[in-house]
Order: sequence, then structure tokens, then C-alpha cells
Amino acid sequence: MARVSYIEEKDHPELAAEIAKIKGGRGALINIYRLLLHSPTVAINWFEHIGAIRWKTKLTPRLREIAIVRIAQAAKYGYALQQHVPGIAVPDGVSLAECEALKDWRASGMFSEAERAALAYVDAMIAGPEVPDATFEALRRHYSEREIVELTVLVGTYLMHNRVFTALRVDLEPKKS
Repeated sequence: MARVSYIEEKDHPELAAEIAKIKGGRGALINIYRLLLHSPTVAINWFEHIGAIRWKTKLTPRLREIAIVRIAQAAKYGYALQQHVPGIAVPDGVSLAECEALKDWRASGMFSEAERAALAYVDAMIAGPEVPDATFEALRRHYSEREIVELTVLVGTYLMHNRVFTALRVDLEPKKS
């Protein structure tokens, strides 16, 4: 159960504009936004940041989802896994078998050399803020500076997600039938 109450749309007409913006982009008011709306400015900035990093970058949807799923698995982050597998990752080109293989991607032959360089970078960022030079140089061989910046911010964003969702114990969304 979440440590902070969820905002109920019907009880907060003063948040109608913010809720409409979130629902317009997400299709629904999911739990993280119901919680973040205690601070409308934070909720909208979170929404816009996620929109920018997920939809307005040069990263391929496949690479984005490989990174997000890997972060969620490494952190044992159930919320992101439920949201992304299979609902987002599969339509964006990552099979269920590949999602499973990300748990031990080094032993898997399922990922390209470029994706493996990105996964090594993701794992290095998960382990700590310092990324070894060799890991960074391997990444640089496959991606532009813009893509490296965008991947780095994506990883940092989803590491932040894990911390926020875990600390506040955001509940999983109900499964869609």
C-alpha cells in the first residue's frame, strides 16, 4: 500500500487541467500521477520529462525498452516490469524471450553488439555513478553523442523511478483483463 494517499480526480476539481494533460498523454491517470499530484508542479514536470525521454529522443524504441526492462529487472522493480512487459516492450520490438534473456544478457546471444555495449553501460550505471572508460568507449563505437546523452538520461530517469516508487510504495496498476 502506498505511503501517501492517491489523489482522486473527483475530489480535486482544482487539478482538472493537470489531470487532463496527464490523461491526454497517458490515456489514464495511473498511480504514480495520482500520488505525484500532491505536488502539481512536480507531477507535470515528471510527466513532461518522461514524455521527452521516452518519445522525443533519437533512441530507437527497441533500445529504450531494452534499457528500461534491464533496469527494472536489476532493481527488482515490479512496477516498471508490469508496465513495460509485455505492454510497451513487445510492441516496440523486444520479444518476451528477449525480455527474459535480459536478466542474463551476457550469456544470451539475443542482442546485437551495439545493444550489448548499451547493456554494459546500463549495468555500469546501475552499479554506481562511475562508468569505466572501456565501457564508455565501447558505447561510443555504436552511438552518437546525442544518443549517449539520451541513453544516460533515460537510465538516470528510470533509476530515479525505482527510488521514488519504492520509497513511496506505489501500488501496481490493476491488471487489464
